[in-house]
Amino acid sequence: MAFLGIDSSNYTTSVAISDKTVRANLRRVLDVKQGERGLRQSDALFQHTVNFPELFSRLGKQDIEAVGVSYAPRSVEGSYMPCFLAGVSVASAVAESAGVPLYRFSHQQGHMAAALYSAGREDLHGKKYYFFHLSGGTTELLLVDGGRTEIAGRTLDISVGQLIDRAGVMLGMKFPCGAEVEKTSGGEIPDGLPKIRLKGGDCNLSGIENKIAELIRSGADGKYVCGYVIGCVRSVVCLMLGNALEKIALPVVCAGGVASNAAIRKTVSERFGAFFAEPEYSSDNAAGIARLTEMRFRYGG
Repeated sequence: MAFLGIDSSNYTTSVAISDKTVRANLRRVLDVKQGERGLRQSDALFQHTVNFPELFSRLGKQDIEAVGVSYAPRSVEGSYMPCFLAGVSVASAVAESAGVPLYRFSHQQGHMAAALYSAGREDLHGKKYYFFHLSGGTTELLLVDGGRTEIAGRTLDISVGQLIDRAGVMLGMKFPCGAEVEKTSGGEIPDGLPKIRLKGGDCNLSGIENKIAELIRSGADGKYVCGYVIGCVRSVVCLMLGNALEKIALPVVCAGGVASNAAIRKTVSERFGAFFAEPEYSSDNAAGIARLTEMRFRYGG
């Protein structure tokens, strides 16, 4: 049996197959021109339409029992991005042609499911835990309780991924910049990082972005700047987690592109016992959607 997952986020086209385990997890990152900090939705839609046929040719013939797709960034009213229409269109066509059920999930639900699968914690489905979504579009610490989620902490302006990408672009790197920023830092975090304060469980990062811009304009070494950025992000993650865990002690699972950073993973796992998705299941992918599709088909809910 094959359960197909499809995801068309703002920066990655993804398809995956689940059958008790993830049998295929294929993805293609969208192209962003040098010097730009993102994609227009029309450009993302166009690239998805080009990428899907190539990914399906690599996937090969499958006996599809059900199709799942991400329809929006988050499972809240008003959450919408046109790029997800590409995946919904393809998923709807495949399901209708094959005569199989089509299930819709949010992109964030897919991240959660992929993280639980990769971390070996699918036992947490339906239970209570913290999910830290650290990406270019989202910085949210969620208290998950069955099918319900509550925000326990978040950034109020830009996400941690945007902070990293904007610093990288200022340094002349190609967007998205996370991997190059990490490589340039050499894994070293400098001293003298700014003090970050929470407002409840939330915080702002625009002041740190301004400080990074000042460092770059003053001619600061690229390695220092990259370590500085990663150190600031690590501090934000630790502050939010520490604040939440003081109130309710629960398992923590982290995912999203920023959660692939080795320095952040090491500190947060050692300090808080957090579980991390492996990089291929941490950045945007359709594996979580495929797992959710199989579970919905087999067990309902």
